[in-house]
Amino acid sequence: MKKNILKTTGVFAVLCLVIVQSCTKKLDLKPTNDTTSEIVYSTAAGYKQVLGKVYGSFALTGNQGPAGNGDVQGIDEGFSDFFRLYWKAQELSTDEAVISWGDVGIQDFHNMNWTSNNSFLTGLYYRSLYQITLCNDFIRESSDAKLSARNISGSDADNIRQYAREARFLRAFQYWVLMDLYANPPFVTEASIIGGPPPPRGTRNEIFNYIETELKAIEPNMPAPRSNEYGRADKGAVWALLARTYLNAQVYTGTARFTEAITYSKKVIDAGYSLISNYTWLMRADNNLNTSEFIFTINYDGLHTQGFGGTTFLTHAPVGGSMPATTFGIAGGWSGIRATKNLPNLFPDVTGTADKRSQFYTPGQNLEIGNLTNFTDGLGVTKYRNVKRDGTNGQSQDFSDIDMPLFRLSEMYLIYAEAVLRGGTGGAAATALGYINTIRTRAYTNTSGNISAGQLTLDFILDERARELYWEGFRRTDLVRYNKFVEGTYLWPWKGGVSSGTGVSADRKIYPIPSRDINSNTNLIQNPGY
Repeated sequence: MKKNILKTTGVFAVLCLVIVQSCTKKLDLKPTNDTTSEIVYSTAAGYKQVLGKVYGSFALTGNQGPAGNGDVQGIDEGFSDFFRLYWKAQELSTDEAVISWGDVGIQDFHNMNWTSNNSFLTGLYYRSLYQITLCNDFIRESSDAKLSARNISGSDADNIRQYAREARFLRAFQYWVLMDLYANPPFVTEASIIGGPPPPRGTRNEIFNYIETELKAIEPNMPAPRSNEYGRADKGAVWALLARTYLNAQVYTGTARFTEAITYSKKVIDAGYSLISNYTWLMRADNNLNTSEFIFTINYDGLHTQGFGGTTFLTHAPVGGSMPATTFGIAGGWSGIRATKNLPNLFPDVTGTADKRSQFYTPGQNLEIGNLTNFTDGLGVTKYRNVKRDGTNGQSQDFSDIDMPLFRLSEMYLIYAEAVLRGGTGGAAATALGYINTIRTRAYTNTSGNISAGQLTLDFILDERARELYWEGFRRTDLVRYNKFVEGTYLWPWKGGVSSGTGVSADRKIYPIPSRDINSNTNLIQNPGY
């Protein structure tokens, strides 16, 4: 069994029952129960338990799981997992995925006709704010004044200060999610008054500057790359989030920051990480062994983090039709998500004979999608399997053991190469080419797929990002950056609700602030077009 800080239970979670309901003005309410912060935070051990909840909120949906007492109210707990919601927003709205289900609002993603009342977008918004609330509480309780009042000193106090820096990283990550998807979210920190007025609106520029400032503030004192417990943040994670943020800076602020993207991606690249030897091992039940490549992960455990989101969703939802569930280490599939033809068409073949990243299921599946709700329309994707490298199953056939990398080394190679081609300084075209060919050598198991300098273009990098990172939650952000998300110049099946695809309003580059928050917080302004 995988052992790390994130294999948590609900014993200590009572402190963190800050239930996000209908409006962000409730984000600073303290829990009303007998177990207060003064009790839970009274010892150094208590602090680490609460840190487990802060991290665990990325993988858990409530204090019981898998359903029945969710952290975020107003959405089915099984749907409320962070990565499941994030994945839908980032993938179902693009050329990489469609879904057959008929839940209210789910088809709105691919049809690109979502509204401010969409329950999945609302759920993601409040999930991110909930996790920010947990971080704010932990940081607030970790001040020097609080530690002194509780007679916590010496190495215990130093450890807690380190935990607080990690919480600041997790908070910065969630603000990045809100900035990228919703642009102008409410802004709350540990300095906000508990029970005070509704939080102010943070503009995209302000949130960008806040993320940059926070990450640079904690960077010097974060653990060295790969030196922290598995699943906890370190300098590598800080650099990776900065690199990703800078790559997209022109979208967020109107000002390109490609030089900084080069700088921080190179810091990660030079920090001792390396690609694992086999691409198909990336999303397996024992991928906690991939520590040379993974920079920061959401940790899932089939026995201890049981829920219907995360990689449990990504192993079960793609399986249906004639796909044998036992091959995927699961008891049965959910007949949900498939690929549009645009994704398999990026590879030399769908069998993975040449490029081993091509992981598709074709028997009984149609390449063309005549009906979004028909599971056999669209190729199956076999990237996620709850099976170990040796072919044995994970601990449970109902819940996944696969950890989800939020950052891994290949992304840093791709960021460096794109930033160089976009004119960032401090990098080299030859180095960029070398990084891309390192990725492709692993993919092809030899140098037969390597490219020449003349083939390394921005369009090639976009396609290579899809080949390397598909179904990992990147595609919407990438297409927005490349001006191919809403535009009619790049189409995919059923884009905009038209079978052959169509362009849509530019307002769709940003998701709406949920209507319930607009109605309850007069500081907020709805995004254009909603």
